[in-house]
Amino acid sequence: MPPLTVPRPRRIVGVSLKMYYDLQSTISYVRGVLQLDGESWNANVDLFVIPDFITLMESARILEPSHVILGAQDTHWEDKGAFTGEVSPLVLYQAGARIVEIGHAERRALFGETDESVAKKAGAAARNGLIPLVCIGEKTHQSIASAAVGMAVQECKPQVTSVLDAVPDDAEVILAYEPVWAIGAAKPADPDHVVNVTRELRKLTTGRTGATTIVYGGSAGPGTYAKISEGVDGLFLGRFAHDINNLKRVIEEVGGA
Repeated sequence: MPPLTVPRPRRIVGVSLKMYYDLQSTISYVRGVLQLDGESWNANVDLFVIPDFITLMESARILEPSHVILGAQDTHWEDKGAFTGEVSPLVLYQAGARIVEIGHAERRALFGETDESVAKKAGAAARNGLIPLVCIGEKTHQSIASAAVGMAVQECKPQVTSVLDAVPDDAEVILAYEPVWAIGAAKPADPDHVVNVTRELRKLTTGRTGATTIVYGGSAGPGTYAKISEGVDGLFLGRFAHDINNLKRVIEEVGGA
């Protein structure tokens, strides 16, 4: 039986700084990430970091000699135009970004982003040479495991299909499965839940010629990847990884799994 989709040749780990840091703290963190480049995990894992827009170009300069991939936290769906306050995907690429995070649960909840607008942004990212990293996840969680998986897949399916319809078949896409109820929780979602949901979502990518990577986010940390590696290709980290030593621990685990 052929694979469901083109596999990504390497695992991937990333971290978003959201709006937690000021300018100097962000630059300091990016320099810390640079120091992780060259470790033994480089053979198996791609690492990406997503700072704020203001520090994007300086971060690109710092990371330029490394293998670390630079990302951006959002984009607009048009390349140019009268969109005050928005950021063009073309400019993000020119500034050095190679990944762009789209559709995080916070943006869906706070700024009214929809599956339609997220898909348009994903398409814009892809046509400008960026890899769309699209956050998906269900809002509610059922206590009965079988029901929880079914409801999660039902809620996530339109989030996935709308994006895949908007990007070229041969474009790389990263899907970040982040159950909304697990974001900021004391512990990650149950491993069986994550594996069962992501296995079903991966079936939606059948026939794509471009690599479709699935990562898990939502209170992820040390020990998370080993328990869910059957379903995902890596991790998307939040505040836990704002400590560089914690980030290094996770990368070492994913690289050695």
